[in-house]
Amino acid sequence: MPVYLKIGIAVAVALVLSYATTPAVKWLAYKIGAIDVPKDSRRIHKSPIPRLGGLAIFIGFLLSVILFVDITVQIRGILIGAVIIVIVGVIDDIVSLRAIIKLVFQIIAALVAVFHGVVVDVFSNPIFFSSSEYVPLGILAIPITVIWIVAITNSVNLIDGLDGLAVGVSTISSVVMLVIALLVSDQNDAVLLAALAGACIGFMPYNFNPAKIFMGDSGALLLGYVLATVSILGLFKFYAVVSFAVPFLVLALPLFDTSFAFLRRLIKGQNPMKPDRGHFHHRLLDMGLSQKQVVVILYAISGFLGLVAVVIATSDELRALILLIAVLVAAVMAYFVFRGFRKNIASSNTGKESQNLEENGTDDVSEPLSPENKDE
Repeated sequence: MPVYLKIGIAVAVALVLSYATTPAVKWLAYKIGAIDVPKDSRRIHKSPIPRLGGLAIFIGFLLSVILFVDITVQIRGILIGAVIIVIVGVIDDIVSLRAIIKLVFQIIAALVAVFHGVVVDVFSNPIFFSSSEYVPLGILAIPITVIWIVAITNSVNLIDGLDGLAVGVSTISSVVMLVIALLVSDQNDAVLLAALAGACIGFMPYNFNPAKIFMGDSGALLLGYVLATVSILGLFKFYAVVSFAVPFLVLALPLFDTSFAFLRRLIKGQNPMKPDRGHFHHRLLDMGLSQKQVVVILYAISGFLGLVAVVIATSDELRALILLIAVLVAAVMAYFVFRGFRKNIASSNTGKESQNLEENGTDDVSEPLSPENKDE
């Protein structure tokens, strides 16, 4: 079967299965109490919404992979680890596990993949003027691989704060990695990524704002885990000098958001694992944007960075380096634009408050009524 036809069928099967099983999963979530009840300022929704949608994504993904992907030793390790992740995620969606327990099982799932050959054994040399194109990691290979898998797994989970955000960003990352896999003739991984993208797309209609169901930890952890492990099979295997940037760009949005969140909490003396309302999407909401606007902006950023990754994977080193520098400059400019926009909104709100105070005559209100005018 031609690879493009195989990819198309894998996408279609995963999409249909995910879409068709989501209503049943939603019914199951209500039955077993897997409900997200808004109880703090981090949650944007106002009414209880069922979780567990990741189970539908997993069903579509797994069956499509079994049907169309050649199950190598490495892919078998990824699938076993994915089962562990989904089981832990489902339990967490029902009873809310402690963070340390989830972390332990994430490490176990990562080690399962590692012992099946999913390992970052070499790393493209980021020092451009070095004569060596790549650096062997030696004994550091296993810990670095585990850290990468656990970091990306949690990163996708942490950006799952708005309707359709995490599943959409994961879809974009899957498609970008699929394109790169095709460019380097990694057809088997391309089909696996097609299955993942199809499962995500099938779930999207239920998860767009206003969401009818959340994918919960069962979905967010699954997507992060699969993206992290598959990136090791392909993206870290480039031996071109600048290709070290490719996996980081593909997964940049969740990775940077998580890194900034941890750094911000440490600077404030807070527990880095403790949730807060300081993620990128929260900041954009605080700037006055709607949920849909924020999601579209973050989709665009993720898509742009993915396009940069594709260019880096296909272009000569000088062009790729220039493009990478341009991206960094654009990121800095965007930061200052958003910062200025936020200050303008704050100034505008302060001005309106002052105007309202003047119109309401606060000086008169602050003075107590005299006996003479109490009856007036």
